[in-house]
Amino acid sequence: MPLTVELITAERVVRVEQGVDVLIVPGAEGQLAIYPKHAALMTTLEPGEMIIRRAGQEEAFVVTGGFLEVRNDHVTILADASEAAEEIDIARAEEARRRAEERIRRYREQADRDVDLARAQAALQRALLRLRVAEQRRRRTTGRPQV
Repeated sequence: MPLTVELITAERVVRVEQGVDVLIVPGAEGQLAIYPKHAALMTTLEPGEMIIRRAGQEEAFVVTGGFLEVRNDHVTILADASEAAEEIDIARAEEARRRAEERIRRYREQADRDVDLARAQAALQRALLRLRVAEQRRRRTTGRPQV
């Protein structure tokens, strides 16, 4: 019996998929693959790429952390934030990366001590993750890197 996967954030239900053959998620201790008939499990998720494979097709998602529960071939993911790879606005992610790098630079040069360094570093990590997942999706679908 295939998996049913629910990907949920505080803002929305991102995706509900039935008939999933395997779910690959960024677990707290590395990549975790969930197959049908998986043992019951609860774990935390790290920021990273989540992949849903069904009938030979793959869908990639960005998750920025959260929790995962597996029970009776039903997987529930409560993500801090998530979006499908095809929804990623690359120009917006590049701009977020640039802004975060600029805030970090200003902080390090002591030009702006009002910068929240941890927040700027987290924003940079999110932007780089979104760009990496979008690039990997592009490579999988076109076979060549983005220019």
